[in-house]
Amino acid sequence: MNEQLECTDAQDLSMRQGANHAVNESEQRLAGVFAPICTPFSTGEEVDFDALRYNVSLYARSGILGYLALGSNGENRSLTEAERLRVLELIVSEKAASQIVMAGAAYEAQRETERFLASAAELGVDFGLVLAPGYFRKEMTEEVLYRYFSTLADGSSIPILLYNAPGFSGITLSPALVGRLAQHENIIGMKDSAPSGIEHFLELESVGFHVLAGSANFLLPAMLGGSLGGTVSLANSFPAVALRLFEYGRARDLAEGVPYQAWVKQVNSAISGAYGVAGVKAAMTLSGFRGGIPRRPLLPLEPAQVDALRRFLTAEGLLATEEVRAR
Repeated sequence: MNEQLECTDAQDLSMRQGANHAVNESEQRLAGVFAPICTPFSTGEEVDFDALRYNVSLYARSGILGYLALGSNGENRSLTEAERLRVLELIVSEKAASQIVMAGAAYEAQRETERFLASAAELGVDFGLVLAPGYFRKEMTEEVLYRYFSTLADGSSIPILLYNAPGFSGITLSPALVGRLAQHENIIGMKDSAPSGIEHFLELESVGFHVLAGSANFLLPAMLGGSLGGTVSLANSFPAVALRLFEYGRARDLAEGVPYQAWVKQVNSAISGAYGVAGVKAAMTLSGFRGGIPRRPLLPLEPAQVDALRRFLTAEGLLATEEVRAR
């Protein structure tokens, strides 16, 4: 009898150690900066896979932890399903071996989300980032959303993260709902892109659930509140800047970090804040990546806007001046 108890205790300990190992591994795989990578389009609005491959080759050497593919900066809703999967396949195949890939899932029908997560898993994606359906917004009660996310997690072979982005879906995930979903073993975190309120979600930060900042505007305060890092559009054009801010957060360096955060917010506001996806792509091109253009209905920046952005980024020391380039 005692031998059976000892065996059972050993098995329980082994299972707990295995669970803790999995948790620690997921924590390590989310602690850093993710680029919500853009999908570059040619002048004919076709996906420019050569440009995408070039960008990933630079990001692979940049030090960022990984990618959010097919998010809002990736113009998810402007892609066909075949394009989405080809974009994912390229990113997975060209990334650095240690880098992580999240795939954004933004569908209205749960069956389509399920199919996409299964396809993403087959391609080697690490995590799915799931946006709440927003077309039938009035019907998206807490119980409907709980069933949506929890049953997706039940059937997904890859862990999923919740995506709180009311600016895109029209749905704001409540802390109470997220708290319930955080108990699911296959829901390992969330990305919060709402302009305010991340502090309420940070209360849920634990060894099994992680809250990522969705903007460089509040990466430092989020990390000071317990976040492991973030998915920030500034990493698309200036990954070194995003990484420096992350390091200040990890070191909890207020003396250097607070003024740097204020400066980053100013830069970020001049790029994505002023111009959205088109501004992110323009800044990418100015900084040496291949941003391409957005796909309609989005439009690229006008030449005068690009010139204004170039002057601002040069004045902030982010682009080489003409004199430096001429040397």
